[in-house]
Amino acid sequence: MKIIRYLYNWTLEQSSKKHASWFLAFISFIESSIFPIPPDVVLIPMIIAKRTKAFILAFVCTTFSVLGGLFGYLIGFALFNSVGIILVNFYGMNEYIENLKEYYSNYGVWFVLIAGFTPFPFKIITIASGLFQLNLIIFILCSVVARGCRFYLIAFLLYLFGETIKNYIDKYFNILTILFFIFLICGVLFLSYL
Repeated sequence: MKIIRYLYNWTLEQSSKKHASWFLAFISFIESSIFPIPPDVVLIPMIIAKRTKAFILAFVCTTFSVLGGLFGYLIGFALFNSVGIILVNFYGMNEYIENLKEYYSNYGVWFVLIAGFTPFPFKIITIASGLFQLNLIIFILCSVVARGCRFYLIAFLLYLFGETIKNYIDKYFNILTILFFIFLICGVLFLSYL
């Protein structure tokens, strides 16, 4: 917990620096294709530190998350046998890929919309979308809608209740961190049981 608290405090510090938006963009990009930690971990403290930039930060997060999703799509489409298989093995999803193919042909749009909005690892869906060749335009539109709704909702709530939420996070940081990781693990387990 101490390392996560340190990262939270460090992120609050970084958010006031000149290149903070680029840091958020980088995390948002790599999270949608290879990195396990969602950009919310960076976005939330940054908005708390500068509430007036809430919607600009949500825009940066959404844009680069979708661009990272396109990179994930490329991994699934063209690089699955090299890069993609490493990521699938890392997340323990290799034996479920065939099952996912059957569902994906019928419900791919819903997978992108749901995974893009929830704490579920979005990179699994971006890679699967490329692997199972979900229509690229539909993939982009669903990604923009899902990621945009998620990050703008966070921005709106933090803009409205910033100081209250900051105090709440500071007070219940350990419990919130545990809940966050429980949701993250549940998302991975949910996909593994499909």
